[in-house]
Amino acid sequence: MTQPEQQTPPETGDRQRSDNTSILTSSAVMAAGTVVSRMSGFVRNALLAAALGTQLHADVFTIANTIPNMLYILLAGGVFNAVLVPQLVRAMKHDADRGDAYTNRIITLAALFLAGVTAVLVLTAPVLMRLFLDPSFFGPELASQRESVIDFARYCLPQVFFYGMYVLVGQVLNSRGSFGPMMWAPIANNVIAVLVLSTYLWIYGPVRDLCGTGDPSAISGPGSVVGGFSTGQELLLGLGSTLGIVAQFLVLLPFLRRAGFLYRPRFDFRGTGLGHTLRLGVWTVLFVVVNQVAYTVVVRIASSGTADAVASACEASAGRGTGYTSYSYSFLLTMVPHSIATVSLATAMLPRLSAYAADGDLAGVGRTVASTLRTAYALIVPFALLMPVMALDLADVIFGYGAAGDSVADFAVALSLFAPGLVLFTMHYLMLRGFYALERTRTVFWVQCVIAGTNIVLAVVLTGGVSPAGTAPALVAAYVGSYLVGAVGSYTLLRHVLGGLETPALFRFLARLLLAAAVAAGAAWAVRTGVAQVWPAADGSGPGGSGKVAAFVMLVLTGAVDAGVFLGLARLLRITEVTSIVALVTSRLRR
Repeated sequence: MTQPEQQTPPETGDRQRSDNTSILTSSAVMAAGTVVSRMSGFVRNALLAAALGTQLHADVFTIANTIPNMLYILLAGGVFNAVLVPQLVRAMKHDADRGDAYTNRIITLAALFLAGVTAVLVLTAPVLMRLFLDPSFFGPELASQRESVIDFARYCLPQVFFYGMYVLVGQVLNSRGSFGPMMWAPIANNVIAVLVLSTYLWIYGPVRDLCGTGDPSAISGPGSVVGGFSTGQELLLGLGSTLGIVAQFLVLLPFLRRAGFLYRPRFDFRGTGLGHTLRLGVWTVLFVVVNQVAYTVVVRIASSGTADAVASACEASAGRGTGYTSYSYSFLLTMVPHSIATVSLATAMLPRLSAYAADGDLAGVGRTVASTLRTAYALIVPFALLMPVMALDLADVIFGYGAAGDSVADFAVALSLFAPGLVLFTMHYLMLRGFYALERTRTVFWVQCVIAGTNIVLAVVLTGGVSPAGTAPALVAAYVGSYLVGAVGSYTLLRHVLGGLETPALFRFLARLLLAAAVAAGAAWAVRTGVAQVWPAADGSGPGGSGKVAAFVMLVLTGAVDAGVFLGLARLLRITEVTSIVALVTSRLRR
């Protein structure tokens, strides 16, 4: 039976307000770095889409360059991201040396493990790619694409080591209260990527749609939207991508000394408390395995979307598919508010949750999770409701260049469908941080089994029989359905464990928030529709540059209308979570 909701004692009010302010302040530092990082990331993705397009040619590189991050998460990411911060905080709190020896051992052990695993992955790249690619890649028709994706994998797989070390060092910094560097470091990666892609476009130019032209290189040639890559292209894109991840890691190293930590290798692993960390990590590793199994299925199905479109595209010049590039780019763009708001809040919240959990203060854990969820939703929900209104314009401004110019509508569909998934994922993500602080990693594993199973079943069912163009939207729908199950399940379980998550306050907050956000999105839609009636270019019908200018103007206009109406209604309805964020932002701008 679910325990009755706990009420916040009056004497804890001041402490809770102080905690909320501290979390918001720390989050603001991280959010600022994330905003700049994402803006530079938009430039990188726009160049990548302009150079490679969104069809099979793009999927060959995108899949190979995504797999290192997937494998890092599979092999070590769960432990690094979720288990280590609570353990580092405990070591700093209880060890005489403030956890220095424990941290040195962790870094040494992780570096040895990641180096060995990365070497094995590079050697087994051809076998590894069979897990992620549709069987059609291994037929004679797509031989050049298969060779290109394997070559890219070899050049990109060393990223596994540097992803791991970047996250590990970043978590050490987070546990010591230095939150900014980890959020700012990806800018170095994006700068290098922009330079690499600019060089690529200057040397090779964007791919072209050679299908239907009679060009025999349409399917296999490196100049086609469905062809492979040349050796020079593979070296430039593959090694350039890895160089960016190396720089992202190296940027963090000077901040370790500034945070008061000096790394010294230690190999005395026995009897030093690492066993407890690894036992906690077992369930987290299993959690990640389940999650990555589901994502592998998604990547494999997504790779079929553009691969299956090849024959029809080059026979009739009419077949287009939506595959992993369309799915992943839309996912990354939709998750920008999550990266800016939710991740920043959760990162600032986790050390505090860990401290409450170490003291046995379940009420403190519940209050912190509940208030952080409301703060995150104050930013996430308005964006999610606005997304369908601005999806076409946003896709046009971000991706509608060069080889990807004809794929704007595909991105817009996926962006709109991802929006409700963002809201559901936010709740699930924050609930998991509560479980991690309590060291309930086994519970997290079973919850993720349900989510992954739902995602796999829905992905297979919804993509069965769809056209190549419908592959990505069907996979997005499967994602949303799986996190509907996950959000409800994880919230219910954590509420039961903690004895309450201030659920009545959450419902009252959501009622006011949804009213304000829905009215604001409706006003933005009305303005967009009205402007499109008198300015045809604003509805995507303008030629060339005028269409881009119109899309940008519409983005600014709808965003301004939505923000103005929402903030006005938030003040009128006394949504304090919104007004607190506004007050923090304005105070920092004044400085």
